[in-house]
Amino acid sequence: MQIDRVVAELLPRVRRLMDLAAQADINLTIDAEECDRLELSLEVFDRLAAHVQATAPQWSGFGLAIQSYQLRALDMVHAVAGIARSRGLRFMVRLVKGAYWDGEIKRAQELGLDAYPVFTHKHHTDISYLACAQALIQNHALIYTQFASHNAGTIAAIVQMAQRQTGKVRFEMQRLHGMSEAIYREVCASQGEVPLRIYAPVGEHRDLLAYLVRRLLENGANSSFVHQLADAQVPAEDLLRSPLIPANHTGQPLPAAMFGFARANSRGVDLSVPEQRAPLLAALQTAQLPHVAEASVASAQQAMAELQAGFEAWHARPVAERAAIVKRAGDLLDQRLPQFSALLVREAGKTLGDCVAEVREAVDFCRYYAQQAIERLNPITLPGPTGESNELRLHGRGVFVCISPWNFPLAIFAGQVVAALVAGNAVAAKPAEQTPGVAQAFVELLHEAGLPREALALLHGPGETIGAALVAHPLTAGVCFTGSTQVAKIIQRALAASDGAIVPLIAETGGLNAMIVDSTALPEQVIDAVVQSAFRSAGQRCSALRLLCVHERVADGVIEMLRGAMQLLVVGEAADLRTDVGPVIDAEAHASLGRHIERLAREAQPIARSPMDDRFLATHIAPIAFELDAVEDLRTEVFGPVLHVVRWGGDVDALVSRINALRYGLTLGIQTRIDSRAERIARQAKVGNVYVNRNMIGAVVGVQPFGGEGLSGTGPKAGGPHYLYRFCAEQTVTVNTAAAGGNAALLAGAPD
Repeated sequence: MQIDRVVAELLPRVRRLMDLAAQADINLTIDAEECDRLELSLEVFDRLAAHVQATAPQWSGFGLAIQSYQLRALDMVHAVAGIARSRGLRFMVRLVKGAYWDGEIKRAQELGLDAYPVFTHKHHTDISYLACAQALIQNHALIYTQFASHNAGTIAAIVQMAQRQTGKVRFEMQRLHGMSEAIYREVCASQGEVPLRIYAPVGEHRDLLAYLVRRLLENGANSSFVHQLADAQVPAEDLLRSPLIPANHTGQPLPAAMFGFARANSRGVDLSVPEQRAPLLAALQTAQLPHVAEASVASAQQAMAELQAGFEAWHARPVAERAAIVKRAGDLLDQRLPQFSALLVREAGKTLGDCVAEVREAVDFCRYYAQQAIERLNPITLPGPTGESNELRLHGRGVFVCISPWNFPLAIFAGQVVAALVAGNAVAAKPAEQTPGVAQAFVELLHEAGLPREALALLHGPGETIGAALVAHPLTAGVCFTGSTQVAKIIQRALAASDGAIVPLIAETGGLNAMIVDSTALPEQVIDAVVQSAFRSAGQRCSALRLLCVHERVADGVIEMLRGAMQLLVVGEAADLRTDVGPVIDAEAHASLGRHIERLAREAQPIARSPMDDRFLATHIAPIAFELDAVEDLRTEVFGPVLHVVRWGGDVDALVSRINALRYGLTLGIQTRIDSRAERIARQAKVGNVYVNRNMIGAVVGVQPFGGEGLSGTGPKAGGPHYLYRFCAEQTVTVNTAAAGGNAALLAGAPD
C-alpha cells in the first residue's frame, strides 16, 4: 500500500549497495520475510534486476531468499526464473525452510483470514522444500542455488537430484556457524564436489541477541531435525523418514476455528491483497449515511414506558432463544463487513484497517455474549440439606440504558446493547451524537436477526438532554456507559440522587496509559509498539499510549528512533489505503487538542511532529511528541495523537508507584527482556490491562477482556466472562421437598 514510497526511497539506496557489490564481485541477497510483503518484494526484485541488466549484466551475485514454508514458494521459484530469462541474467537463490512460522500463524489468526499463507505441518514444508529444490535444479542455467539446511535427509535428496540432472549443476550447501558440523563433514567427504558455505551473523550483542534466540527456539523445537538428531531415543529410521510417507500429524486449526467449537472467529480482510480489499473499496463508492432523527425528552420518556412494557415478553423468552438472535446478528454483520466498514469511514473518519478491526470486534461481541449466555445464565443447582432443593436463577433487571462513544461507534455500541439484551433486558440505546448512522444500521440488523422492536429503542440526541433524561428516568434499571471520566461522575451522582431503586452503573472511562521501557528492551520492537499504540486511530482510543517512560540509559536512542518513525507516518484521507493517521472526530476535539499542544509547546521539550499537508490543517492533528520533566506533569487524558515522553532511572517499583498515583488504571505497556521484571511490574500496577512486549491497543473479545479501575472504570471487563452478570438480577429459590410427608429420594435408598 506504500509502493510509491518504497520505489522512491528504498530502491535508490539498494541500487547504491548493488553497484558496490558488483564492483567488488561479491554476493548481495534480498532476504525474504513476511508473507504479506511477498508481491512487493518480487516487484522490488524485478526493478533491481533491471538495474543490473543496465549496469552490470556480467555480475551474477545478485539474488534473493525463498522460504519453502510459504504456500507460494514454488510459484516464487518460477517467477524468479522468469525474471532471469526476460532480463538475460543469472541470479542466486537462497532456499530456506523459513524463519517466522509462528509469526505468520499468529498474524493470520489475528486478522481472521480464511487460511494460512504457510504450511501448518512440518513435513509439508519439507516436501515444498524438495519441490522448490527440484525446480531450481532444473533451472540451473538461470539460477545458482544456495541450499540452506541442517536436515540430513534434505541434503541427501538435493545431492541426488543434482546428480540425476542432465548437464553440470552448479550449486552450494549452506549451514549456520556452529551447527551440523558432523553432517556436513560426512557430506563433503563423500561428495567432494559439493561446495559448502558457512554463514554467521556479525554485529553487536544488542543487535544479534534476538536473532540468536530465534535460531535456538527453531532448532530446539521438538519437530526440528537438529533437536531430534541430538536425542538418542529417536531411531535413525524415524529421523530420516521421508516427508512423502504419510504419518499422523496434528496441524493448526484454521483461523476461523481458533476458538474451538465454542464460537467462530470473526472473518477478516488482508488489505495488502488487492482481491480482498476490492469489496471494501466498492462499498466505499456507494456508501450513504442514513438520516437519524433526533429524539426529544418527551419521546425518550415515551420510549422508556414502551420498553418497560416490552421487557416482560422479551425477558420471558428462554436464554437459548435470546442467544440465537444475538448470534444470528453477529453472523449477518460478519457477512456485511464491507458495507459497515464503509459507513465507519464516512461517519467516524476511520482508516480502512481500523474499520475492519471494529466490525470484527462487534461480530465477536455478538458471538461471545451469545455463547456466554448459554454457559452462564441458565439456572444453577446448589447443594443443600436433605429434603430441600436450592436453585440460583439470573434474570434481566428491566430497561437498561446504554450510552456509547464515538471512537468505537459500532463495536462498543454493539457490545453494550447485545450484552444487555441477551441477559434479558430491554434496552434504551443512546449513541454518540457524532455517529448515530452506524448505530442505526446495527439496530436494523438486530431486528432483521429476529429481535422484537419493543425490546430496543435507539434514542439519538445530546447527552446533556437525552442522555440525562434516560439516566434519571424512574424506569431505568441499569446504566452502561463508555466515555469520559467526567461524564461517568455526573451519571454516578445522578443515580445516587435518585429516590428510586439502587441502580448499577457499568462504566468504562479514560486513561493516562503508560508504557515502561527498560534498558534491555529491543528498540525496534519498542518503536513499533509505540507508534501503533500512540498514533493509530489518530490516538482516539481509550487504551492509546499517552505516557512513554523510557529508561535514561537508552532514552536518547529510543527518542531518536521515534523521531525518525514519526516522519514516516502518512496523515491523510481516511479512505486512502496509504493513510496511517486520519482526522480527529470533530472541530471541538480539534480545538481542544490544539490548545493542549500550544501549552506543551510552552512548557515541554518538543521531540517531533509528523509531516502533514496544509489541506488537512482544519480536520487532522499531525502526530506529535513532547518530552516532560516528570510523570506528574501529565494530569488529564489527552484524546488524540499526542505522546508525552519522560525519562526514568533507579528502581522501577518507584516509577510504577508514581504511575499508580495518577489514579487512572486502564492499560499499561511493558517493554523488557527480563520476564521476572515484567511480572513484578504487572503485579504492582493498578491497571485493568497489561501488555508485555507488544502494542497496547486492539483488545480481542474473550481473549483480552477490557476495562480498568480507579478513574478508568467500574468493571466488569467488556468481552470477559464476568460481564453479563452485572446486567442480571439474581434470585435463589429454595423448596422444602420434604414438606409433603417425607423425602422420597432419600427414602428410596433407605435400608429395609
